Amino acid sequence: MAIRVTLDRVLLDRRMSLTELCDRVGVTMANLSILKTGKARAIRFSTLESLCRELDCQPGELLQFIEEQPTKDGS
Repeated sequence: MAIRVTLDRVLLDRRMSLTELCDRVGVTMANLSILKTGKARAIRFSTLESLCRELDCQPGELLQFIEEQPTKDGS
């Protein structure tokens, strides 16, 4: 996937646990864990807004675009 979630780095920078963030944002531990591990396929803008508010950050600090390299067959 070309979008990488950097929630773990932001949490480390803020010295905040995932459990604490769950309590503050009102999102389940399971859902934040899926987001943190990069297994999420989508995120609601309302969730992203809540995360940014509680972590005092911009969306670009949580999401990073990684350009995928084409394979040998050109796809």
